[in-house]
Parts: sequence; C-alpha cells; structure tokens
Amino acid sequence: MKEVFNVLHTEWSDGWGGQEIRIINEINALKELGHNVFLACRVNSKILIEAKEKSIDTITLPFKGNLDFKTIFLLIKLIKKKNIQIVNTHSGKDTWVGGIAAKICGVKFIRTRHLSNGINSSRLNFINEIADFVITTGESVKTAMISNNRILPDKIESIPTGIDPEKFNPKNFNKDEIRNALFGVPSDTLLIGIIAVLRAFKRHDRFLRMAKFVLEKNKNKKIKFLIIGDGPQRENIETLTLDLGIEKNVILTGHLDNIPEVLSALDIFVLTSDSGEGVPQSVMQALLMNKCVIATNAGSTGDLYRDENFVLVKKDSEMNLLHMCDELIKNESLRKNFERNSRSFVHENFSKKIMTKKIDRLYKEILK
Repeated sequence: MKEVFNVLHTEWSDGWGGQEIRIINEINALKELGHNVFLACRVNSKILIEAKEKSIDTITLPFKGNLDFKTIFLLIKLIKKKNIQIVNTHSGKDTWVGGIAAKICGVKFIRTRHLSNGINSSRLNFINEIADFVITTGESVKTAMISNNRILPDKIESIPTGIDPEKFNPKNFNKDEIRNALFGVPSDTLLIGIIAVLRAFKRHDRFLRMAKFVLEKNKNKKIKFLIIGDGPQRENIETLTLDLGIEKNVILTGHLDNIPEVLSALDIFVLTSDSGEGVPQSVMQALLMNKCVIATNAGSTGDLYRDENFVLVKKDSEMNLLHMCDELIKNESLRKNFERNSRSFVHENFSKKIMTKKIDRLYKEILK
C-alpha cells in the first residue's frame, strides 16, 4: 500500500519569484504522487493567487512577526485539524511561527532555505537549529548553514529546484516567429535578456551598464535588451535606462508567465546577481532551452556549471561580465558552442522528476 502523508507549507513572502515558484511546483509534484499538501500564506500575497489557480488548498494567516502568537495558535489548530505530519517553512517570519507550532504539536519541522544571503549566527537565532531537517536549494547555502548556523551535516541536504525539461524544450518553439510576435524584434537583431524579479540584489543596474558598454562597442550591430519581471526596483531601472541614453534599445516587459516562449526568443541570457541566489531557476531554464548563458557565480549558480556549458563570471567583477558579453556578441561560433553544450547536464541532474523523488524520499525518512 502506498504511503501517503499530510504536509503544510508556510510562506510569509508576498512577492513572486523563484522561491514562490519552487513552493508551488513542489506542492503540485507531491500532490501528483497522491500526498495531501496545504499552503498557509498571507491574504494579499501573490503566491495565494497562483495557488488558487492551481487548485491548491490554501489558508490565509497574519504572519505579522517571529512571535505572532495569533498565527502560532491558528497554525496549531490547523495542524491538528488536518492531521499534518510535516510543516515545511520557507521565509524567516513563517519559519519562526511555523517551527514553534510544529514543535508544540509534536510533528516534524522542516526548514527550506532558498536564498544564499547569510543568516544571523547569534545563539538567539536558534529556530533553524531546532528544525528536524533543513533543505537548501544549493550546495553553497548548505555549506554556509553548517559553518555559520550550527546545522548538523546529517540534518541538511541540498535539493535544487527541479525544472520540467519538456516544458523547457527548444524543439517546441519557432524562435523567429516568437520574437517578432512578442517583442517586434526581427531575426537580424541580437536579443539579450534577463528574467528576474526587479529587486536590488538581481543587479539590473549591471545589466543596463553592460547594455551601454556593448552598444558602444558594437555600433554596426542591431542589438536589443529585454528585461522581464516586475518589482520594487522598476522605477529605478527606468530612470537608469534614460540616464544611460539606451531607452531605444531596452524593452521592459513587466511580469510574463510564458517564460519558455520568452527564452526561445533570446540569443543570450544573462544573470547579473551579486547575492541572494540558490541554484537560480532562470539559469536552469535558459540552459534547458539551449541558450547561450552568461551568469555571475552568486549563491550556488556554480552548481550548474559543467564542461563549459555556459559562461560563469565572478559576481564582484562587473568588467569581466561586460567584456564577456561583448565577446559573445562578436563571436557567433562561440555562442553556438555554448548553445550546443547547455542542455544535457541540467536535464540529467536538475529535472522536476529528480527533485520530486528526493523530496518524497526525504519526507518518508523523516517520518520514520
């Protein structure tokens, strides 16, 4: 008889990015295996909208702070009512209230850490230590939590976000038709893009300075730059685009859901982050789509690098980023070589199927 378990995910964040996408995909993957999975989040959060569209059972709670006693009490009631066996938390505030509620109820408490930013190592910040297990989305995050946050090596594992290789399959798309239909960009124009929530650590300012640099170096080429995403930095990005005088070459699309189509239209994909990354989903998706990728080594981006499948540059070397992008623009054969090498490693090691198997196995081991 197949083992079925009840899991509650908690999420304080009201934004929409890789972390929230991972949660939705993980919940759906476990539901497909027959498990009962629920989500507790805030009432005005974007993850709530997506969860409802995906028919995920959701509960809205205040999540007002680390010691929000009202939320803790409501979580305890929910855990008992739904016979929850595992509480899986994702952001700081919901980790405190979710972890405390799980411990009071005597059920398993898993902390999933998505970002590579350092966690306060104070002894008072003990919530991660009392988790029954910690999941990270990259090896660098795992190593840091063992070193800085007193997490025992046998109670932590990196399980990168899995991507559906059939959804992100370049054979399903006509590049020239899509880029013209979506962005009005003809086939004789190089299209260089970034897909990321518009937050400071994603460093869209670097992307725009890179655009300025390569436009000046390649005045005889037609080049457009695509910024896909929305967020609190939008006004600053629009202002910098005007200040640099490159507004005619930059397209800000806002948030888009059709990411496979968007990626199919690109010639070069760029990640410019200086922190905050686990294993970035956008890079995985671009590599699966056989794109030429240039990315900084922020967080665990390096986990995706094998046999020169993309260009990996140091996160604190902006000039290296600029010059490498310029080299890729000038050297078409180099771009094609990266395109040929991009898909196989990610397909074999970072698929949705692999992620789901790892999480399912881990949950079963924890419950035993």
